[in-house]
Amino acid sequence: MGKLDIHVPDLKKHAFRVSKNRGQTAARIRIPGGAADTKVLQKVIDIANRYGDGTVNITNRQGIEIPQIRLEDVEAVKKEIQPIIDHYQIVQGKKETGFDSSGTRNIVACPGAKLCPFGNYDTKALALRIDHEIFPNDRHVKVAFTGCSNDCAKVRMDDYGIIGMTEPQYNPDRCVTCKQCVNMCKRRSVGALSVVNGKIVRDTQKCVGCGVCVHYCPTRAWTRSREHYFRIVLLGRTGKRNPRLAEDFIKWADEESVVKIIKNGYAYIEEFIDPNAVEHKEHIGYIVDRTGFEKFKEYILQGVELGEKAEVASPMYWGGKHYSTFGQ
Repeated sequence: MGKLDIHVPDLKKHAFRVSKNRGQTAARIRIPGGAADTKVLQKVIDIANRYGDGTVNITNRQGIEIPQIRLEDVEAVKKEIQPIIDHYQIVQGKKETGFDSSGTRNIVACPGAKLCPFGNYDTKALALRIDHEIFPNDRHVKVAFTGCSNDCAKVRMDDYGIIGMTEPQYNPDRCVTCKQCVNMCKRRSVGALSVVNGKIVRDTQKCVGCGVCVHYCPTRAWTRSREHYFRIVLLGRTGKRNPRLAEDFIKWADEESVVKIIKNGYAYIEEFIDPNAVEHKEHIGYIVDRTGFEKFKEYILQGVELGEKAEVASPMYWGGKHYSTFGQ
C-alpha cells in the first residue's frame, strides 16, 4: 500500500469506521428502519466480495457494516453504494460521494403492523419519513420506533423512543362476554378491563393502548381505532457516565406532533451543545442535564399542536447509574 493522506474526521463523517487494522476501514450502510429488500442486500454482498473480505456485520441499529475495506478503495465504495442511497431516497448533497453524515444514527424500527399482529402502525414507513426529515445531520441523535408497548425495538434506550398505541373501540352488540379480553389483558398487559353488568369496561387511566384486547377478541367486539396514537419516551442512553432508560413524555400523541418534536430537538442541540464536546457530538440527555428539562421542553414543543387526547407528563425525572460520581 502506498502512502495515503487520510483525513480521519472526513472519513468518519461519511460513515466509514476507523479500523484497528492498519490501512483498512469499514463502511457503514444506512438502512432506515432496518427494511432491506433483496436488491439492497445483493448490492451489499457485491461490495463485500469485491472490496471487503466477503463478510458483513449487522449493527445493533439495523444498519450494515462492511469490514476490511482498503483505505485506497474508499472513493470507489462511495460510488458503489449510490444505488442504496437512491433506493431509500436519502438526502444527499452530491451523487457518488457516500452518505453526507454519520452523526444522526440509523433509525431503528420493529417489524410493525405489516407483520406483527400486535403492531399498531407501520413502523417502517414512519421511520423512513423521519429519516427524510432529519438526515443528514452531524448531531449525535438516536431515534427508534416500536409498534406496541412490548417494545421489541428497545426504544427506551434512545433519545427519542416512539411506541405505537391504539384506542380500543368496543362494540357491545358483538360481545358475548366470554372474558377472553379481560383475561388476556390481565395476563399479557396491565389488567385495564373488567366486567360490569355483563359488559366489558375499559379503565382509560390504566389502559396503555397495546391492542391485546383487539388481538384476542374472538368476535371482533374490540377493534383498533382508525387514528394512530403514540407514546413518546425521551432521553434514554447507554454510555460510561450515566446510562438510563427513557421516561414517558407524552401519551396519545399524533403522528405530526411526533415528527415536529423530533425535528425541533436539533435547534436545541445547536444552541446548547458543549462547544468542547469530543468530535462535536454530545448525547441530548447530557445537554438537558445542564440546561434543565423545561428548556428542552420549550424547544421541542415549538409549533406543536397536540390533540385533545394527548397527555403530557410533568415534571420529568431520570435515574440510572451515576458512574461518574463513584469514589467521590
